[in-house]
Amino acid sequence: MEKIRLSCPCHFGLESVLKFEVGRIGGEEISVTDGRVSFSGGYDTLARANIRLAVAERVLIELGSFRAESFEELFQGTSAIALEEFIGKDDAFPVKGHSLNSRLKSVPDCQKIIKKAAAVRLGRKYGQERMPETGAVHQIQFNIHKDICTVYLDTSGEGLHKRGYRRNSNDAPIKETLAAGIVDLARVREDSQVCDPMCGSGTLLIEAAYKALNIAPGARRSFAAEKWRQIPSEIWKRERADAMDMIKREAKFRAYGFDMDENAVELTFSNAKKAGVGGRLEVRRREISSFVQQPGMITICNPPYGERLLELRQAEKLYQEMGRRIKPSSDSPCCIISPHEDFEKLFGRKADKKRKLYNGMIKCNLYMYFSDV
Repeated sequence: MEKIRLSCPCHFGLESVLKFEVGRIGGEEISVTDGRVSFSGGYDTLARANIRLAVAERVLIELGSFRAESFEELFQGTSAIALEEFIGKDDAFPVKGHSLNSRLKSVPDCQKIIKKAAAVRLGRKYGQERMPETGAVHQIQFNIHKDICTVYLDTSGEGLHKRGYRRNSNDAPIKETLAAGIVDLARVREDSQVCDPMCGSGTLLIEAAYKALNIAPGARRSFAAEKWRQIPSEIWKRERADAMDMIKREAKFRAYGFDMDENAVELTFSNAKKAGVGGRLEVRRREISSFVQQPGMITICNPPYGERLLELRQAEKLYQEMGRRIKPSSDSPCCIISPHEDFEKLFGRKADKKRKLYNGMIKCNLYMYFSDV
């Protein structure tokens, strides 16, 4: 088959991390926009992207793009896309999407138009008055931005942040894909020693282990496109086998997690076992006030934010205590994600570098410390 155009959305601020990942798996003609990396490849690249990309939210096939200032233009633009190259005569093709800064503001109406256009196109191609939609799901997604509509097919199904190991979490979990991006920016390597003094459900530590051991984050889960007749099952088997062969089982990586909540300690260890990296982690109950930073260790954490006034004051006291207990240096770097604008003042030290990130809808900074005072 000829090359297809693939597109992976990601957290704002992680585009450079994802671009590097895409290059490593063999993506070609890579382009970067805000919150998205696009590239070209075959079905093998599609499967590899789903299995191995750590910070991508999902893997989409870009079907076409056109101007749509009216419902008629939306219908005609969708009708012109060769949907039959991917969607079979029995396949289901639900539609979802969003619109921003465009004349076509009603998302439900846009969904109906695109659905109708797809049904008409496919019906004509397969000689059917009605599409049964009893087969594999081919989720159509659309994005209308400044009157330009782009239509995609979602190959992932559930978001790629769902690795399969975190069936339980604490009250404020960090998304796995964001955690993987932070781990990459912290420069975790196969011989790194990593610590999270407020580990919660263990996501940062588990993603650090995945990075260090070169474990493909999607190796333990399935994807929507595995059920598509268009992609041979041998491709998925081969890509999974290749991913398993690339694991660095002899790596010296170790991780250490602490939390004041005993339930969080148990949760971290449970999730790590499910992720297959339980043997690489040590987890104990310990408050930040008794934390002792070990030399040569990378500290990464996502401390509580405090969304209400009382919680905010508690969070500020916590940041001050962190500053007393954590002393970053060139030998012991540190990365902390927080939305608090005065974090550096409370922590007691200006970051060597800051990067804007979003944790869900919360605008944050990743404060990176990697030099001696």
